[in-house]
Amino acid sequence: MGASPRLGCVQYLNALPLIHGWEGQVRFDHPSNLCRDLAAGKLDVALVSSFEYLRHPIYFAVDRIAIASTGPVYSVILVHREPIEQLREVIIDPASETSANLLRCLLGEQSIKFVSDGKINAERGRLLIGDQAIRFRQRAGDEVQILDLGAAWQEFAALPFVYALWLIRPDYNAKDQIATQLRSLGNHNLQSLTKVIAAQPAEKQDFCEFYFRRCLRFDLSTEEKKGFQRFGELCAQRKILSGVPKPPKYI
Repeated sequence: MGASPRLGCVQYLNALPLIHGWEGQVRFDHPSNLCRDLAAGKLDVALVSSFEYLRHPIYFAVDRIAIASTGPVYSVILVHREPIEQLREVIIDPASETSANLLRCLLGEQSIKFVSDGKINAERGRLLIGDQAIRFRQRAGDEVQILDLGAAWQEFAALPFVYALWLIRPDYNAKDQIATQLRSLGNHNLQSLTKVIAAQPAEKQDFCEFYFRRCLRFDLSTEEKKGFQRFGELCAQRKILSGVPKPPKYI
């Protein structure tokens, strides 16, 4: 296969079943940083937010494996105090572009301003993703309401939602080989999920059991691809994208 690929991976717990046991070097980082460096040619392959393909549809995608959900995902949430219809602003993390655009699609014509800081109040909510959302949910009290965006998407579209894909740069010469390696690793980990979970600190194992088996899906089959296509269509309808890109070349 030649030189080892310059591999990036989101630094969230949800990526663990797809990257655990990789023997080469991996750069773990926020999705926005990985997307930037993948586009700039500083990475060859990365597990990144699905919206990166919709925005920059030059990549190949590893087939049959992804981070997705069908129903509640637990770790992508809108936190709010009053009914969502009263919201005028949502605080977002710059790393949450896919989730922010998912929220835009779900809110439809409701006019919402996205801001980078502030406190939750009657007219302002907060979008949380990944490990930050998990920590918030584990300590949240009754003073806030939580909208799980995975559940909201399933109710809206009746399709899975794809949060992250392995994307490969078009100029990387060993596309088939790296796709086979990553798919094989992911499949092995999912078949041995009990061992993957047992390798985590004891205090995290119960949550990992719940999260990996009941909240997340790691498939990229026909239904997931339909859900991803539907997301692209809605982004175009909401003027987030100028048009709907063609589906990725899956390998």
